[in-house]
Amino acid sequence: MTHAFFDLDHTLLSGDSDVLWCEWLMREGLLDRETFAPRNAAMEAAYQAGTVSVHEFSGFYVGTLAGRSPAQWAPLRQRFLAEEIAPRIPEAAHAQVRWHQQAGHAVVLTTATNRVITELTARHLGIEHLIATECELGVDGCYTGRVQGEPNMREGKVVHLQAWLAARGLQLAGLDSVAYSDSMNDVPLLAAASRAVAVDPDARLAALAAERGWEVLRWR
Repeated sequence: MTHAFFDLDHTLLSGDSDVLWCEWLMREGLLDRETFAPRNAAMEAAYQAGTVSVHEFSGFYVGTLAGRSPAQWAPLRQRFLAEEIAPRIPEAAHAQVRWHQQAGHAVVLTTATNRVITELTARHLGIEHLIATECELGVDGCYTGRVQGEPNMREGKVVHLQAWLAARGLQLAGLDSVAYSDSMNDVPLLAAASRAVAVDPDARLAALAAERGWEVLRWR
């Protein structure tokens, strides 16, 4: 069976889930804009440049969840999806996911963004399988603000994907697969798949795609 692996931010989504989440929290008064906005902008720039470590990046955004329980976040997550995420998923992205599903392919959403933010996005897209950065829960039932395990980012995406496949008796090597992403951060994932597709790639990924003969899609 063919497997399709989709990145989320700037690939299926026109924007970055983490950045949108923080902007939304600031508008809702749950984060202080004066102190947090410059840090958020700097983190986004470092991610785009590929200069931030996976632990620093993931921990920064998971930290926004600290002190509240899943039940407390639930209504906020629903509003965030409706107000910020769903309107930013282009029809071309929905169509590509549907095409794979109608072809009988296994579709996986694999994202560096944490599960709390992206779980509802996967459901909205109709994607059953989500591999995301996980968030630690404390003994009090609230998020600690720390990442649980290794972040699902850069080489970590391949490690987590291999574990996901192994649990299903499959191996990435030799698997008929296609990976979609916009960013140089996902070159390990793109290179590991049997076919790579660069979606609205940044300049560096566009150059690499041309060099390696990878397909390029323009959805925006």
